[in-house]
Amino acid sequence: MKYPDGNEVRLGDKVRLWAGAEGVVVCSLDTLEFSDEYPEKEWGYLQKGVLIATPEAGLIHYLEPDATMELIERKVSRGGTPREE
Repeated sequence: MKYPDGNEVRLGDKVRLWAGAEGVVVCSLDTLEFSDEYPEKEWGYLQKGVLIATPEAGLIHYLEPDATMELIERKVSRGGTPREE
């Protein structure tokens, strides 16, 4: 999945979903990336899209990005630089 601006949605991304709602990508089914808290064995059945955990709305499964979805911050890799696309 890609954000409306064309960037790839990646595990660990901090995102703005709509005004007043932010979250973190905890699983990308499209790239087979799963956080420890949301393992493939429990969430892989969804097959497509991403899971975003938010304080405001809980866990949300997106099959396609909303027009308002925007990357706020890319998770930093172990080497100290943002992960490459």
